[in-house]
Amino acid sequence: MKIALIAHDKKKDDLIQFSQAYKFILEKHQLFATGTTGLRIEEGTGLSIHRFQSGPLGGDQQIGAMVAENKMDMIIFFRDPLTAQPHEPDISALMRLSDVYSIPLATNIGTAEILVRGLEHGDLEWREITQEN
Repeated sequence: MKIALIAHDKKKDDLIQFSQAYKFILEKHQLFATGTTGLRIEEGTGLSIHRFQSGPLGGDQQIGAMVAENKMDMIIFFRDPLTAQPHEPDISALMRLSDVYSIPLATNIGTAEILVRGLEHGDLEWREITQEN
């Protein structure tokens, strides 16, 4: 499965810790991330990650393009809801695309944990069927 990992600045450490805790699951899948987040996860975990531009420079849109082409299976996006983001329209567009194309999207650690554990148990195999169509 193809999984996008994104985090706002104040949530990057949380995503790195999450990735360390679930490395044994994540390493079995293709991982994508926005620029700095991807670099920090690679350095903190040793996971192989395809890195896009940073979010404000178009990384969120690059992941959104994959969603629109049915080439992304899950998004883990640790958002900082208390800090204004200059690229908020891109973030909203990515979340909207996730809803349009039924891509599982976690915006916090609790939901991300449920999705990753479901992935481990095969609960997201329906994504493989939707990719064939």
